[in-house]
Amino acid sequence: MPSGFNPVKIFSGSGSRVLSEKIATHYGQSLGELAVTHFSDGEFQPNILETVRGCDVFFIQSTMPPAENLMELLLMIDAAKRASAHYITAVIPYFGFARQDRKDKPRVAIGAKMVANLLTAAGIHRIMTMDLHAAQIQGFFEVPVDHLEASVVFINEIRKMQLDNLCIAAPDMGGSQRARYYSKHLGADLAICDKHRKRANQIDEMRLIGDVKGKNIVLIDDLIDTGGTLAKAADLMLKEGALTVRAFCTHPVLSGKAFETIRNSQLKELVVCDTIPIPPNAHESRIRVVSVAPLFAAAINLVYKHGSISSLFNPDNGVQTELDLKTL
Repeated sequence: MPSGFNPVKIFSGSGSRVLSEKIATHYGQSLGELAVTHFSDGEFQPNILETVRGCDVFFIQSTMPPAENLMELLLMIDAAKRASAHYITAVIPYFGFARQDRKDKPRVAIGAKMVANLLTAAGIHRIMTMDLHAAQIQGFFEVPVDHLEASVVFINEIRKMQLDNLCIAAPDMGGSQRARYYSKHLGADLAICDKHRKRANQIDEMRLIGDVKGKNIVLIDDLIDTGGTLAKAADLMLKEGALTVRAFCTHPVLSGKAFETIRNSQLKELVVCDTIPIPPNAHESRIRVVSVAPLFAAAINLVYKHGSISSLFNPDNGVQTELDLKTL
């Protein structure tokens, strides 16, 4: 521990245990001891089993369904606050309810803002997350937000493939800015799918903007839910003359029949991050997982030392494969 710094302790919620262990390993210490007592009626109570008085505490928990993951995180934060922790950071690799970032129809909640309010009320001093569905969610918080990007992992993974005639594509208009960023760093062409929905998770029609004939396509998105959009985008692009279609999506929500949809699709491969745990047999659906643990470990280290995290946004730094915390 650097001289003059408070002790740092890293804890994991039940929903992100595997990723938390990887982050702690890359950071160079063990996870803190924490137990969750479950009552017969379904209520539960997290209990921090070691002192956190005067410590800089990092709680790692993605807030994907069920809602108990969010509630558990809130209770852990409250417990640390009441135990006199010096500084509390919520590390939320996947920020749930992020798709509810605006009032797009009458009489609906802005869920992302409500979750931000709950986390602040619980007692966080900082939040660390990755690839929010809508970047403006950062403004919902009155505390600092470290918004990491999976692009530093994905861009290097794409480079390793050494694909000829590479074309980066967005599965919808909302992802065009993200796809444009990838295409710029990779020196690749850009294509965009314009989709219209009848209702949530059901696409009415999809049109292609750009030339994909004779190209190897890499679709980029922040998350994959049912897989329907990517499967339909792959069909459309192959119909328009693309050679192959792959997809890189940060958060593997993979709900409903997503695994079956991906397995039966024309996607050559789906690459996701480990922000949300997925079954070990996911490779049977041509799903490959890359870890963001080194990136989060580096961010935790820099935040702890009051350093700048700007270096973690450069895809050319290679932090996803080599991490020497002594140099950060």
